Amino acid sequence: MDAMLFPMSSVLLCTDDGTITGNAERAEAHAGKGKLHRAFSVFVFRNNGAELLIQKRSKEKPLFPLIWANTCCSHLREGEEVVAAGEQRLKEEFGFTCALQKGPSFVYRAEDPGKRGSEYEYDTLLAGHLTGDASLSPDPKEVAEWKWLSLKELESEMRRAPLEFAPWFYLGLAIILKSPLARA
Repeated sequence: MDAMLFPMSSVLLCTDDGTITGNAERAEAHAGKGKLHRAFSVFVFRNNGAELLIQKRSKEKPLFPLIWANTCCSHLREGEEVVAAGEQRLKEEFGFTCALQKGPSFVYRAEDPGKRGSEYEYDTLLAGHLTGDASLSPDPKEVAEWKWLSLKELESEMRRAPLEFAPWFYLGLAIILKSPLARA
């Protein structure tokens, strides 16, 4: 996998319980079947958990470009705490932040349909709630499109066009909706 595709130089390798075991170049961690590494997925809700902000990943993303996903995703960097990292990346990707709470973690592996590599991540879920509208200014290198959807609309769209949504989004959404973090 081309290292030029990945702007952040390294990710934190880990065991299946999230214990950090070292570092790897980001491109190396995503090549072939991938190497298990730490990541997080942010879900921002509004209207008492009735709506979720989702994004279509930029065409510049090396894996899963132009696929709909949760509000924000990224990798944990050395020395970062996951909630602070999620709030920072939310600001970098969307131009706003909100208080996030840490939820459950899960491991998944997903091969990019374009055969560009794989995601193999220990993914920690983070949830936040907006009480009003945030001024969104997405970074076009990260976000191609965005929209707020009611959970009912989202479920309908995911059934109608399942390949238009990221594999980790299905898994994370099911977990977060069962947790108390989905409700304000």
